Amino acid sequence: MTTSFVIGVDIGGSHITSMAVDLKHKVLHRELTSRRPVDCHEAADCILEAWVGSLQDVIKQIGLKHLTGIGFAMPGPFDYPAGVAHFKGVKKYDSLNTIDVRAELLRRLKLPGHFPIRFLNDATCFAIGEAWMGPASRFHRTVAITLGTGFGSAFLEDGIPVEEGDEVPESGCVYHLPFGTSNADDHFSSRWFKRVYEELFTRSSGGVKEMSEEALQNPDVQAIFTEFGQNLGNFMAPWLVRFRAGCLTIGGNISRGYDLFKQPFRQALRSHNCEPALFLSELGELAAIAGSARLTDDSFYSKLPFISDK
Repeated sequence: MTTSFVIGVDIGGSHITSMAVDLKHKVLHRELTSRRPVDCHEAADCILEAWVGSLQDVIKQIGLKHLTGIGFAMPGPFDYPAGVAHFKGVKKYDSLNTIDVRAELLRRLKLPGHFPIRFLNDATCFAIGEAWMGPASRFHRTVAITLGTGFGSAFLEDGIPVEEGDEVPESGCVYHLPFGTSNADDHFSSRWFKRVYEELFTRSSGGVKEMSEEALQNPDVQAIFTEFGQNLGNFMAPWLVRFRAGCLTIGGNISRGYDLFKQPFRQALRSHNCEPALFLSELGELAAIAGSARLTDDSFYSKLPFISDK
């Protein structure tokens, strides 16, 4: 058995998942996992105790002496290098605003101050994990998007995020860019499906999962997915071409309905002379865990934009 592990952590709006990872052999130890529910509207102390509890569950299984680092796939806004939360007015984890999360975790876990606990945006961790362990690992330039309650994105070259330059949007983020009458996040998230469905049928949508099931029987609901695919292809194609992406990986809850928008999406890409390899994430949440775990590799972490620029 390996003598060292790191813990990769995925922070969601309603849960924390912690998993032991063997970096040397690129193994995600699913049997050494802790998933706990978290109320993101709770007081800071309750949230931090839930996070610490999940980490302790895994540490007890692997032994503290075998733990060499912890990496977090963390939603924003967050000062990732400093480990300080800036959640304010985002309707989740607001009670953590201005708290030094790294310092709190070190104290509560009784770890030395130099112990590596590192953080990065969850969508970027997803992309790093896919480029490290998924089929995207075969490509020099890759793009990954997550379609869910929000629209996440990351652009990578040889597995390293690219966040500056003419070939990518600032910080590799596209959610805030103009599209339609507002921005991309409003059009490529579950909010868009809910809004369009309820305007069309004047009844509750029940969510994208329920809409996906209904679309199999109702052509009017299928048309919503068709419009989504066309819009997504038209929006992403110019960036994929500009970045010269070899592949695009798609994840997030909406990706479970990919078959319903795959063809119009691909047709829209082709209309822009854009034909990267397309992959539906098979790792799912594990991609973010893999990516967060990789943050504990000093040689990799030193190459990240906010580190290498210093």
